[in-house]
Amino acid sequence: MSGRVLITAGASGVGRAMAEAFDAVGAQVWVADLDAEALSACPEHWKRSQVDVADEPSVAALFAEIAAQWGGLDTLCANAGIAGPTALVEDVALDEWRACLAVNLEGAFLCAKYAAPILKRQGSGAIIITSSTAGQYGYPNRAPYAAAKWGVIGLAKTLAMELGPHGVRCNTICPGAVEGPRMEGVLAREANAKGMTRDQVYNGYAAGTSMGRFVEGRDIADMAVFLASDAARLVSGQVIAVDGHTVNPDPKI
Repeated sequence: MSGRVLITAGASGVGRAMAEAFDAVGAQVWVADLDAEALSACPEHWKRSQVDVADEPSVAALFAEIAAQWGGLDTLCANAGIAGPTALVEDVALDEWRACLAVNLEGAFLCAKYAAPILKRQGSGAIIITSSTAGQYGYPNRAPYAAAKWGVIGLAKTLAMELGPHGVRCNTICPGAVEGPRMEGVLAREANAKGMTRDQVYNGYAAGTSMGRFVEGRDIADMAVFLASDAARLVSGQVIAVDGHTVNPDPKI
């Protein structure tokens, strides 16, 4: 596919897998990330910007630069997110709650806010927001994260309604537990909160799916490429889980 694709948190993890997948099918790739070191390790032919998606002036400047350099945008992958605290709701500090929602929910909102006029003007395009199975089921000890990931689903469904008449589609991908460094941090914090070992928590997550395994970044990336393609030209307003089929979001192992 040809096209111009922006991926937030695109320098590592799931976002990096998305960038590589879009690059592999011939898209022009622009990655935005807060991590300057990770950005510097990206291929030189990708456009790269250091951006805090929770900061509106930074997001506005990013989209102004995209409009100036590319003249438009075909796909926004609003992928930036943080895990947030692992604690019972009564133990979550308000600043931790706000920090988690600022990146996961407000960051997606700000990117959509500035992408929408560009996409509407050209009468085509796709927005893909990374949610989570936590946004479908909730998850104990992860109230800020689950609330934010539920929130982006509502955002995406509303965007699909607002932008559909302009030829623009919007969908959410809900990854299950994804292999990688960020998930290792989640496992460690949850093991500490529950008095379990890392392996017990890992096996619990895996056992909560009918396929009995974690997903990988490439699984999410392949779905994003599909949703951005003409093969999904009438797919909009959908919540698509890539999770090995969650059957129990909180197995007691």
